Order: sequence, then structure tokens, then C-alpha cells
Amino acid sequence: MAKREKGGFWVGCAAVLFYPLSWLGRRIYRGTERIPRDGSALLVMNHVSHLDPAVDAVFVHRCKRVPRFMAKDSLFRIPIFGKILGGAGSIPVYRGTSDARASLRAAREALSDDKIVLIYPEGTISKDPEGWPMRARTGVARLALDTDAPVIPVARWGTNHIWNGYTKKFRPLPRKTMYHIVGEPVDLSAYRDQPQSNEVLREVTDLLMVRVRELLAEARAEEAPEEFYSPGRSGKSKSGESQSGESQSGESQSGDGDPTAK
Repeated sequence: MAKREKGGFWVGCAAVLFYPLSWLGRRIYRGTERIPRDGSALLVMNHVSHLDPAVDAVFVHRCKRVPRFMAKDSLFRIPIFGKILGGAGSIPVYRGTSDARASLRAAREALSDDKIVLIYPEGTISKDPEGWPMRARTGVARLALDTDAPVIPVARWGTNHIWNGYTKKFRPLPRKTMYHIVGEPVDLSAYRDQPQSNEVLREVTDLLMVRVRELLAEARAEEAPEEFYSPGRSGKSKSGESQSGESQSGESQSGDGDPTAK
């Protein structure tokens, strides 16, 4: 039996805080054998609820690993909670600033140190009324291509039925079911020797989010849309099509390389 990764005092504090929140719903996990029990991995996930970080942390912890979240810097300024985040090794992301590059460097260092890094490439809770993923920022592609860590898509669903990030409604009863479905690592070998042009970064980002979307469709037992939601436009945006805040090539215009910028 694989041993649980040791986390220390602050990870223990996080467990005390997050495990009770995860009990708000029934938990169903699929594909957990794809989460490595040692060594690094980059987990790429969708984001639908304020509950997501708590239940995702518990999910990774039950896989005997300690997650390092890439989270917006304002969360680290919340009393007690911010201290726990930082103490547990999470990485602040400074949206729309040059410090976004420092966030990516910190994430690369964590991966090179055989840690699990968890990222929400959309940068915020999905604005899609139906909860499907939005068009993501390209920072996730930069991080994925800059490391040799396995890049693993994970979809989570059901937290939005408890605390809906779109309507802001909190409805813990009747008790809901929360799903985590882990996909196979994404093969990025075809991109690793290419220059990291805006087009390549957009293509890799969309590839990763398509895999997440497919897993989400499995969790929901529904057919996934063919397009990513784009809140900067009316309707949805096809993969690779420009949107408000990005150039035609898909490069972010606010915070170069920021993986979680809005």
C-alpha cells in the first residue's frame, strides 16, 4: 500500500477545514489510479463552485497526495485561511501583473520537486449558465510545456448543485452527489520541441480543456457542447477563436502567462 505524502502542520489545518466541507455531498471518484502516488503531476480542472478548492483538496489528499493550488493572491490575504494556504504550499497568482510569471516559476519549481500542482485554467468560476468550461488562458500550456510532469485532466461536478457559482445559491439539502473523474495523462510530445508561439499555446490549452470537458460530459451523462463559453461575447466561442481580452493568436492581453486571469 502506498504511503500518504506527508504534509506537516498547515496541511493538517487545511484537512480540519476542508474535510467537513466535503461531507456536504456524497463523493464518487473514478480513475484515481491515474494520480501518481509519488513524483510530480499537473492536474488540470474545471471550476464551477466556491466549494471546489475544498473538495478538490480532499480528493487529492484521499489519493495520498498533498495538492499545491495555484490561487488568486487575494485569497492569501484572508485571515487564517490565507495563512493555511501559504503554509500548505499553495502558489499565489497575481492577476494581470508581471508577477504572474513568478507564479509560473513557483509552480515549475514545485513540479520539479515532485509535487502535485492543481490549476483551474479558466481562472475563475465558469460563467456558463450550464456549467460547461469557459475558454481558458494559456498559462496552463506554458506550465505544461515547461515541465516533464504528467499533465492529467480531471473533471469535477456536483459542487455547483450545493453552492452554485453562477446563481450564488447555497443548497446543501437534499444531499447531492459530487463526482471527480480522472483522465489519462495528455500526450504533449508533439508540442515540446516547438517554439512556444501564441498559436501553439492556444492549441495546447484548448487540447487540455477539451479533455476536461469530455470527462465532465461523462460525469454529467450529457453531451458536451462543441464550443467553449466566452463571457466577453454573446453566445459561445469556438476553440481557437479570439475573445474579449485576447489577441487573434490567443495570447492574453492582461498579464502575460497568467494561468488564472479573468
